[in-house]
Amino acid sequence: MKALLCTRLGTPDVLEVADLPVPRPGPGQIVVEVAYVGLNFHDTLVVAGRHVVKPDPPFSPGSEYSGVVTAVGDGVQSVAVGDRVVGNEEYGCAREFLLVRADRVTVLPDGVSDKDAATVLVAYATAYHALVQRAGLRPGETLVVLGAAGGVGSAAVDVGRLLGAEVIACASSPERARAALAQGAGQTLSYGEDGIKERIKAATAGRGADVVFDPVGGDVAAAAVRATAWRGRYLVVGFASGAIPSVGLNIPMVKGASVVGVFLGEFVRRERDVHEGNLARIFAWSRNGDLSPHVHAVLPLEEGAAALTELATGQVRGKVLLRVGGRTA
Repeated sequence: MKALLCTRLGTPDVLEVADLPVPRPGPGQIVVEVAYVGLNFHDTLVVAGRHVVKPDPPFSPGSEYSGVVTAVGDGVQSVAVGDRVVGNEEYGCAREFLLVRADRVTVLPDGVSDKDAATVLVAYATAYHALVQRAGLRPGETLVVLGAAGGVGSAAVDVGRLLGAEVIACASSPERARAALAQGAGQTLSYGEDGIKERIKAATAGRGADVVFDPVGGDVAAAAVRATAWRGRYLVVGFASGAIPSVGLNIPMVKGASVVGVFLGEFVRRERDVHEGNLARIFAWSRNGDLSPHVHAVLPLEEGAAALTELATGQVRGKVLLRVGGRTA
């Protein structure tokens, strides 16, 4: 089988395609013939050795996939050969055949394609978990989404709209921010311009944001925390800017606000049943045509290095997929 491999840590151009043996499942394991792999910004950090997850080379990048089960190991009863499944791992998915634990996959419902499943899995699961379980977002509240042109940011705009929030989409330029209007954002702002705190306050009639969804970090974070409303919730989702911000705790103190961490991987590990319920709602939205994810590009496995380079350099709006192959791609 073909696999996209990181043989040494660095920029995405270190990646290469190699031939490896097709794996065989052991007890409790399955083999999935991969159709699509969804790429995310954090994959670039794993390849660079800058993520909290630090595998030793050689390894494959890619943390979400869709495909069909081709083999099952002893004791597996939850899935069968021929089932279409979707799943996420910390890394390792960008290959034609993937060996995984059977209890880490979700069987895809009819009406959701492999492509759509790989598009929405991690980004929408992160956004939904952040806004529902972590922030308790309520209809009519104001949601400010930073990085709204990226994969997880655009998912938060979509999910926020479906949950009944008033969504203000923010991005690094007015052009990137305006792309969120198609997903239901009511207003857009650019934090590439001065005074983002004041402009968030003005956009909320002086109240501030009930919830801030921040996958960006960096300099904009301090301003966004200051723009939260009384009892606001500031969601720490990631650091796409490359800088982990330092924010004075006096700000949430005087606002009665909360700074809340969001880490999908640990949530899935500890609360799998809740995660499965989240996916059921996300896939129902997808099946009904309620979601509007933007797919930036669908590329072959051989162009995985180029795809991750675009992610690393901020050229992507929405989602990048690798079409690996498989019988259902």
